[in-house]
Amino acid sequence: MNQTTIRARRPVQPPRPDQIRRPEGRFGWLDDRLLQEGWLSRLGPEGVAVLVLLALAADRQGTSFYGRERMTSVLSMSRRDVDFALSRLQELGLVAHRPWRTGHADGVWQLLPLPRSERGPRPSGEPVSIRSVLESLGLGA
Repeated sequence: MNQTTIRARRPVQPPRPDQIRRPEGRFGWLDDRLLQEGWLSRLGPEGVAVLVLLALAADRQGTSFYGRERMTSVLSMSRRDVDFALSRLQELGLVAHRPWRTGHADGVWQLLPLPRSERGPRPSGEPVSIRSVLESLGLGA
C-alpha cells in the first residue's frame, strides 16, 4: 500500500464542542442499524415518528403505555396514520403489543431488538396475513 491510501483520519470537531450531549436522567437509544440497514425508508415518516415516540417514552424494558389517542396528539398525526404506523412496526418485527383486554386497541407497546438478517427488513409489498393486521389493531384472537 502506498502512503496516499493509508491516510489517518483526524477526529472530526463538532460545530459546538461546548455543547456535547451527555445522557442525563432517562435516556433512550435507537439502534444505528435503523439507518445503516435501510429500516427508516421502509417505515416511512409516520412509522419513524411513532418509533421515536415509543423509544422516548419507553422504560428500561422498552415498554411504553402511550395510547393511540395520546400518540395522535403528541405527534399531530391522524388516528389512521398512527394505526398504519403501528401496524407497519409490528409487521417488521420492531414492536410487540399486548392489549389491555381482548378487543381493546390500546395496551402495552414493547420495542423489540432489530431482527438480525443479512438482507435487512422485509421488503415493502410482501404479503401480510389478515391475522397479523387484526392483531396489530388489537383485534386479534
